Amino acid sequence: MEEAVHGDGEAPPRIAQGRLPDRASPERPSAERPSPDAILIRRTLAEIAPVADKVTSYFYALLFVRHPELRAMFPAAMDTQRDRLLKALLTAAEHMDNAPVLTEYLQNLGRGHRKYGTGSTHYPAVGEALIGALIRYATLTWNTETEAAWVRTYTTISQIMIDAAAEDELVAPAWWQAEVVSHDLRTPDIAVITLRPGQPYGFLAGQYTTVETPWWPRIWRHYSFASAPRPDGLLSFHVKAVPAGWVSNALVHHARPGDVLRLGPPAGTMTVDHSTDNGLLCLGGGTGIAPIKALVEDVAEHGDRRPVEVFYGARSDHDLYDIDTMMRLQKTFPWLSVRPVTEDQAQLPDAVRQYGPWTEYEAYLSGPPGMIRRGVDTLRGIGIPAERIRHDYLAEFAS
Repeated sequence: MEEAVHGDGEAPPRIAQGRLPDRASPERPSAERPSPDAILIRRTLAEIAPVADKVTSYFYALLFVRHPELRAMFPAAMDTQRDRLLKALLTAAEHMDNAPVLTEYLQNLGRGHRKYGTGSTHYPAVGEALIGALIRYATLTWNTETEAAWVRTYTTISQIMIDAAAEDELVAPAWWQAEVVSHDLRTPDIAVITLRPGQPYGFLAGQYTTVETPWWPRIWRHYSFASAPRPDGLLSFHVKAVPAGWVSNALVHHARPGDVLRLGPPAGTMTVDHSTDNGLLCLGGGTGIAPIKALVEDVAEHGDRRPVEVFYGARSDHDLYDIDTMMRLQKTFPWLSVRPVTEDQAQLPDAVRQYGPWTEYEAYLSGPPGMIRRGVDTLRGIGIPAERIRHDYLAEFAS
């Protein structure tokens, strides 16, 4: 498994997978009264949860036996994504009554799946294998009514993804080639990598993309942009090599200037709203400081004078690999405050409580899922509304 924030992967066509929208979702109006389809689907998910591995294995077996031509679209080694199907189903089920959140999530997936060669004709095959796996293992809750609910839900989900991909095809390639132009090893396991895309690549500060290396074809991992868009078009990423992280280890220990990588489309909504003058409260843990740095640059480029408060967390002083850059930015911009926080001092979310008040700030969190979960709880506990808290994950679906 790649690093939680900037190295979570995604796989070829399925109901959904990967990241959730990059902000805390508002409370659903229907949270107290889920729709009939939601009730049926969640009952199914609860039943199959104890046998998730078997469900996933059977799903892929059905898919590849009935449609062997699809096997080439997946990585040669399937072990890195064995549990992703169930996590995707849980994601869709959790948000199926919240149309704006679910739609945005699925549109991102539809656009992102273009890089696998996914077409509209592939979705029925996936749906067929999904229903087949559920029929086999959801023996207690499955009936004609439940099957109809799943068919309706999957049809809606797949159509959103198909439509988003078709619209995206009119304006953007499925993927971009990008050459490594510099590779700066900051610590033995963290590298700052700069790329030159072969054609213009538009994105917003705070967004992320997916990266494929020549060493592991068809295996893509998420990484956040470490700067705001630059006039020279170069893109930077902070990558930490983690145990068993195929892509992260390749990027940190093997990539060199001249190597050519592939990039998926930009995604994510952890971006600055320049229509307001609210302050920004930013929590960046580990390599999660990368998109936070991009947000600071974005504020500066727009000429804003609103306060930006950055809490930069790491295990130790040694792991504050980008602290010199952040402190230089603090000296340059009087509206910016940077506070390093190491674990021997406090947990990053807890350190935020010592300052403030933050009730009029827009909050941004980037880091490991555990930090984000604690951070969201902390920020809501001190009075920041959920709709003003933006982050990379909503829950544990991509951990």
